[in-house]
Amino acid sequence: MRDTLPLLEPSDFPSLERRALGTLQLNLGYLCNLSCIHCHVNAGPHRTELMERDIMQLALDVAQRHGVRQLDLTGGSPEMNPEFRWLVQQARSTGIAVMDRLNPTIIEEPGYEWVAEFLAAQQVEIVASLPCYSAANVDEQRGDGVFESSIRALQRLNALGYGQPGSSLVLNLVYNPNGAFLPPPQAALEADYKRLLQEQFGIIFNQLFALANMPIKRFGSWLLSKGRFESYMGTLRSAHRNENLNSVMCRDLLSIDWRGYVYDCDFNQMLGLPAGEADSPLHLRDLLHGEVPTRIRVAGHCYGCTAGQGSSCGGALAI
Repeated sequence: MRDTLPLLEPSDFPSLERRALGTLQLNLGYLCNLSCIHCHVNAGPHRTELMERDIMQLALDVAQRHGVRQLDLTGGSPEMNPEFRWLVQQARSTGIAVMDRLNPTIIEEPGYEWVAEFLAAQQVEIVASLPCYSAANVDEQRGDGVFESSIRALQRLNALGYGQPGSSLVLNLVYNPNGAFLPPPQAALEADYKRLLQEQFGIIFNQLFALANMPIKRFGSWLLSKGRFESYMGTLRSAHRNENLNSVMCRDLLSIDWRGYVYDCDFNQMLGLPAGEADSPLHLRDLLHGEVPTRIRVAGHCYGCTAGQGSSCGGALAI
């Protein structure tokens, strides 16, 4: 896996400062039942890094101290962490909303049959990855049979009330390009997703999030191997829009790795760019009594969040 950080720093990306902290995004570990080409986490079935309960408790304590309203759980497949259910139940019991970044195929994995019903019972918002409404494109990006498994999982979630009109159970889907190009306009793509998924499979959902691929980790290494890294960075830089700076996710979020170290976003986490001062990386323990840093570390990959319609954990920034 080739390191892209030397190609991303230093950078002329504009400086950013954080506003009030609203979300803690916890990476519960890199274990996943899939190994997707676009994965900026480099997750897969053989990864062993998993957040332990004491770090989860620290995160809950920090959330209470700083008035955090939401936990955003990611991975890997976060449900594969043995402490996932404990964390969700603890957060919900204190009134903190929980979002689960779900790989739908986990619902069909042996030993994870509980996932769908558990998420519904805990009123967890689901952000489910489905990088295309075409079986060929999904299987090319994520592996043979992934599309059909994902469709069955989404149908099961619909049957539990997810995405249904008037239901409090929110089901959002995520699109990722299957190459070195920016996502198409989110609103038009969402309309296509809704029409085709309902016509062909009876699936309904709330929103589509169109995310740009970040030139880091597995996707960055793929770009380098194809000689397309510089051209993709040129695409991102040339499409930069200053108005997207106000809505990038790092303005209201902190990302926490499986060991409890603090980053400005999930992408900085994967690049090893900690929040705060470079020679003294922040840990959750520091936030129990200290303050949230306002300065946000930026590098060349940040253009992936501000290019075109923009891209964040909640999809496009300019719709």
